[in-house]
Amino acid sequence: MWQHYYRPTQLAEALALLRQHAGRARLIAGGTDAVVELQRSGRPVEVAIDLSGIGGMDAVEGDGGRSGDGMLATHHDVISAPVCTLGAMPLVQACREIGAPQIRNRATVVGNLVTASPANDTITALVALDAQVVVQHADAQRVVPLAEFHPGFRRTLLQPDELVRAVRLPLLQPNQRGLFLKLGLRRAQAIAVVNVAVVVTFAGEATTTPVQAVRLALGCVAPTIIRVPQAEAALVGLPLTPEQCVRAGALAAAAITPIDDVRGSAAYRRATIESLVMHALSGIAADAIAAPPPAPLLATATVESAPLPYDGVIHTTINGTAHTLVDVQQLTLLDAVRHAGYTGSKIGCAEGECGACTLWLDGRAVMGCLVPAGQAHGAQVTTIEGLAQHGALHPLQQAFIDHAAVQCGYCIPGFLMAGAKLLAEVGQPDRTMAQEALGGNICRCTGYRKILDAVVAAGEQGGA
Repeated sequence: MWQHYYRPTQLAEALALLRQHAGRARLIAGGTDAVVELQRSGRPVEVAIDLSGIGGMDAVEGDGGRSGDGMLATHHDVISAPVCTLGAMPLVQACREIGAPQIRNRATVVGNLVTASPANDTITALVALDAQVVVQHADAQRVVPLAEFHPGFRRTLLQPDELVRAVRLPLLQPNQRGLFLKLGLRRAQAIAVVNVAVVVTFAGEATTTPVQAVRLALGCVAPTIIRVPQAEAALVGLPLTPEQCVRAGALAAAAITPIDDVRGSAAYRRATIESLVMHALSGIAADAIAAPPPAPLLATATVESAPLPYDGVIHTTINGTAHTLVDVQQLTLLDAVRHAGYTGSKIGCAEGECGACTLWLDGRAVMGCLVPAGQAHGAQVTTIEGLAQHGALHPLQQAFIDHAAVQCGYCIPGFLMAGAKLLAEVGQPDRTMAQEALGGNICRCTGYRKILDAVVAAGEQGGA
């Protein structure tokens, strides 16, 4: 995937490498987009600069009515940050729609912005929230409104020696309401057919007062995320009545010129935008926006270790045993652990779609096929071989046997790793939470009912 791989431990070091290799380097944070793109292309990038070893860049903080997300803040970092659940609900809702729990544990919000796809859910939410990006190079930084950051399809304003250091956005005030809605072709791991984010500012704290301002952003209907000024202007100065919600939906649909593609026709997208805009505004008008239930993070607390300098040799701990891995820096974490002899983790789609390769990296469930092997440097890795406890089966493994949850067995290591992490995190998940937690795992034999039965039963029996 790459000819040369660097893993700096300081931001200044990363910026120096970026300047040295400007135009030839690919930045990697979580890797969930980059690894797929590089493997699909079949052409290795000359230089990969992995930012994940830089400490202190994953903070999600609030200060002076604004939120700031560091360049390594993952989607799950946002979901679990009180400052975002209280003041940036559209972003939280968008982050929950990204991929699956294993992907949200690695994928970063900044990475989503730099990928620059008009189907990226968080961009729509952040445009509606009037976010800014902090662009950094070796000598200085500049702050760019997100609405100006994407000049075209999959393009950004970044220069070859620049990176996005952080995202800033104003937190919603008591007289503001925000909402994100998405239509996908399935409930999990779905790329948007269309998505909508809206922030409404009212004259008072009640949603019955006249509208002062509206920011309405649409995704998947143009080469970039767009605003709809016609619909926004039509709402200003008036109460947000049902009639106004319907009118705004019609104006939004009339203003767009989407394309036909495999996920939906242009006509379908226009009709869906009309409906989603109307429903989003109606929900805001009714003040019916409730915080979503807790999301399964598939993560448990880990001990933070100091950044470890990287010289091309990976020093890691797998299932409690120290390993030195040589000549694997070109590989994914999945391939590296298999080379180390832990072959229970299976190679499935190699694109983060099936979950058969689920591993634990520093206490978080991840898709091993999407993680560069170098990110295991200085980290703790657990594979399916490490799930058993003191020579005995993990309670979830026993529950799979008791409930006949194993069919061909190929997907089972991934289900067990995701399910066991859920039990460690939650204790006694209900069926709904188990379904969401396992949304990134696919069973080719369609044996989901018994798998879910086993997870719920293991929780009821104290199987953490």
